[in-house]
Amino acid sequence: MLFPPIDPNERFRNRRAAARRRKRLRRGAAVSAGLLGVVLLGAGAQFVGSGSPSASAPESTQVALASPSGTGGLPVEIRGVHVTMGLASLPGKLDEYLDLESDGLTALEVDVKDENGQIGFSGRGLPLASKVGATRGFYEPRAVARLAHERDVYLIGRIVVFEDPILSSARPDLAIRRSGGSVWKDSAGLGWTNPYDRRVWDYNVDVAVVAARAGFDEIMFDYVRFPSDGDVENAVYRDRGALKKHDAIPAFLRYAARRLDRHDVRVSAAVFGLSATRDLGIGQLPRRMAPYLDTLYAMTYPSLFGPGELGLADPSLAPGETVSRALRRFAIRLRGMHVLVVPWVQDFSFTTPFELEEVSAQIDAARRAGSKGFMLWNAEGVYTDGALAAP
Repeated sequence: MLFPPIDPNERFRNRRAAARRRKRLRRGAAVSAGLLGVVLLGAGAQFVGSGSPSASAPESTQVALASPSGTGGLPVEIRGVHVTMGLASLPGKLDEYLDLESDGLTALEVDVKDENGQIGFSGRGLPLASKVGATRGFYEPRAVARLAHERDVYLIGRIVVFEDPILSSARPDLAIRRSGGSVWKDSAGLGWTNPYDRRVWDYNVDVAVVAARAGFDEIMFDYVRFPSDGDVENAVYRDRGALKKHDAIPAFLRYAARRLDRHDVRVSAAVFGLSATRDLGIGQLPRRMAPYLDTLYAMTYPSLFGPGELGLADPSLAPGETVSRALRRFAIRLRGMHVLVVPWVQDFSFTTPFELEEVSAQIDAARRAGSKGFMLWNAEGVYTDGALAAP
């Protein structure tokens, strides 16, 4: 079973309770310090603090969007769709997606940071992103969260991490480089940031914190890996320290989860559907990533699998069996671990036309495997009628 035999909210509630205990301790310390100050003042003490209040403030207090954290509960079954920030910016478009609730929608994934390195909103809490021109005014995150929660829809913010043409171009010192010092680019001509560089970690987690404070219920890290295509043999990574490639991605997720823990959001990551079958050499090892995640989103699109993969002559012609076999490998790889697995379902045509029959076959396979639900992917944001129906 991919759905652990425990209350799926238990781990999240435990983390939230721990975060609240820490907040109570901090408040208690602040009150004690205040009382001590009153006593000293009453005794005629001339003590004046030399540090500013913000000097030792936690990172979260430095973010401008200081609104309540996400309030949407994890659905019994995740039935969601992907929405680009461009689509989210169109007047009334989010309402159209939320209207899919009547068809069975329970979750909405909105891009917070996309494959182009763009961030969907502006904010004073992101100085470097603003400086390099990554922040945009596609939508106001608090308004999006409020709209989703009014409809009882679970809101996921997707953050594309290491593929980042904007940051890698503006700050070559943070990019994957070539031996001559120029910025390395993949086969599509896109620059990537260095997965070993802690400044890159901060850059992306800062974005996640802003989204969490705005009210998103979950942060999904995508492209949380090393590049898989292009002249990867000539990619140069600086500041590696003692980390190896298979250590860097779990280390980033551990860091991200620790910083996001205080913000009452779930943390997840998208991984290739083959990552549970073999080491792809990109740092995505599900079993090593799982301890820091609430959910793994497996990209089990049949079109991503080549002929012969998973023992199938043409996975695109067997969408249900492809998802079934891929998820079975995740179940084996993650046995004994308390992480939910949700597949991304192909809702687009590539080499083979995909209509309701093909989409439903993938969803049925996910349900038979015991998955926590599914997410529909279509880059154009057009989804098949009937695919979101409850079982």
